[in-house]
Amino acid sequence: MRKFTIEDDHLVFPFNEPARDLSILNKPLKMHHADILDELLGAAPAELPLRSIHDLVGVGSDAGEMVVYRDNLYFDREFFSAFFEQARASRLPCRAVLPVTDAAWMKYTVPLSRLEPVQDAGGQVQAYALDLWYFPKGFAEPRHWHAIPVYSDYKEKGYYNVPDSMANLRPSAKSGAGRGLDLTHLLTERSCLSIDSWVHVYFANIILGVFSRGSRFEEYLAQHNLFALKVLFRAILEQKQVLSCSRLVQVGEGTIVDPSAVILGPTTIGRGCYIGPGAVIDNCIIGDNVNVAQGCQLMLSVVGNNCFLPFRAGLFMSTLMEYTIVAQNTCVQMCVIGRNSFLGAGTTFTDFNLLPASLRAMNAYGELEDTGQPVLGACVGHNARIGSGMVVMPGRVIESDVVLFASPDRRVIARNVTYEESDHHKTRPAIARLHRRRYPRHIEPGAEDSYLEQW
Repeated sequence: MRKFTIEDDHLVFPFNEPARDLSILNKPLKMHHADILDELLGAAPAELPLRSIHDLVGVGSDAGEMVVYRDNLYFDREFFSAFFEQARASRLPCRAVLPVTDAAWMKYTVPLSRLEPVQDAGGQVQAYALDLWYFPKGFAEPRHWHAIPVYSDYKEKGYYNVPDSMANLRPSAKSGAGRGLDLTHLLTERSCLSIDSWVHVYFANIILGVFSRGSRFEEYLAQHNLFALKVLFRAILEQKQVLSCSRLVQVGEGTIVDPSAVILGPTTIGRGCYIGPGAVIDNCIIGDNVNVAQGCQLMLSVVGNNCFLPFRAGLFMSTLMEYTIVAQNTCVQMCVIGRNSFLGAGTTFTDFNLLPASLRAMNAYGELEDTGQPVLGACVGHNARIGSGMVVMPGRVIESDVVLFASPDRRVIARNVTYEESDHHKTRPAIARLHRRRYPRHIEPGAEDSYLEQW
């Protein structure tokens, strides 16, 4: 089995970095791919990266079986296995597609992306094609490709309710007067995203990541009585609550957990971590050498390696990439925070629009597009420094390498902030040079002007 990668050099804003280098579930996306393919297909020598699928023209039938994928495509083990098993059984050249009848793909994967629609003879869109192929006997021309639809098998689950009196929403006949809006997500059995926007990073880590993982665990526990008995026996043996036993909470070597901390599974904690007194962790993935100090609250979140959360920091449905600090009393909700960044004490990232306006984000083409999400936090790029006491409005982004000083003029972040607007430019040149730009946009000067005016 030969494995080929198509390199995608599109820079995901505001990180200004290709998707393959972004952290998904605590590892770079390219490593995530390698681990899944090595597990399911076996180890194979690295092939030279491709610029396009058509670079394989001339690879004949003597090449044998091949798998080709674009490196900005996130897929989990379950998704790739479902595609590969169908494709291999067909013995035909195959390409994965996402059917439009699957609501999860239409809600999370298609918006903001560059996915190519597949139309029928009448011009109706039937599916969206993924850059994921299987060739049984070397490369084949597109006219020979067979479409393999992969379904998410999602389950709709709610996580909280917004009263109509707060949301300015008219109650539906189904929900009943006074009930308001039920916020739900479609949690998948198999997940796939084309990482073209920071919102896709959020979906991959949280909604289709730890949230869906928790849903799958609940379903498995309900359907397998023997497994449920094993979990119960382990909890009794360890004298712990069922969701806190070692069958559901995996703790790495050298990690210290204070006895008063509450950890609910499924949760994974890496090596060399410290979990302080009174910390509450619920359905999270935590990397290596992470310090979670006393009183911190983490729920449905992903924390990268070497992060530091001082006392009373809170994460809800958020992801932190490696080497990031979230200072005390800071609240981060439904956000993505890049690597090597700092969030000052008392900063709040909001996720709910007080007025019933749509939440928009940058799509793959640099344009603002409706995310389709009723609630959504903000995004901070890599190597950013955010001062204390800030309030960041929903859906806003702060570009990599930005420094924001807390001041009366900039206390509420109500618009996107680019590197050119960073506060460190206002200091003396000798001071400004101390903060180096590490993640440039690599675009021509002035090309970002239209973006600056959109907020």
